[in-house]
Amino acid sequence: MRAVVSLFAGVLFGIGLIVADMTNPAKVQNFLDIAGTWDPSLMFVMGGAILVTMPSFMYLKKQEKPLFGEDFGWPSRTDLDLKLVTGSAIFGLGWGLGGFCPGPALTALPSIGTGTFLFVMSMLAGIWASNLQDTRNANLGKVQY
Repeated sequence: MRAVVSLFAGVLFGIGLIVADMTNPAKVQNFLDIAGTWDPSLMFVMGGAILVTMPSFMYLKKQEKPLFGEDFGWPSRTDLDLKLVTGSAIFGLGWGLGGFCPGPALTALPSIGTGTFLFVMSMLAGIWASNLQDTRNANLGKVQY
């Protein structure tokens, strides 16, 4: 049942990305181009996401445990550190330059666009490098967050 619910949620999310045109890098880049061809329509996508997510999180915070797991895995840290700020900056730069973030990029993969393929391969290389660095840090006894 857990796999069915996960599949349904993923397909629904992918459909939402397609309907919102988030799989089109030009749409995202035009949203970020305030001085040029600015397209404010993605603000409505964000607003819709917040309208659905905020009440859902408020409800889930009151629950003892999730339906298909032992705990929700809420973050325990609330501070900002260099790793978080650096990672956020790299994510934002990649999003702005490539016009994709991970979800829409994977959703757009079936279009077999060269740019999409290169973005996903670069994203996977970045994930691999990050995991490799975390493994090295763990082996050296450095603190992991």
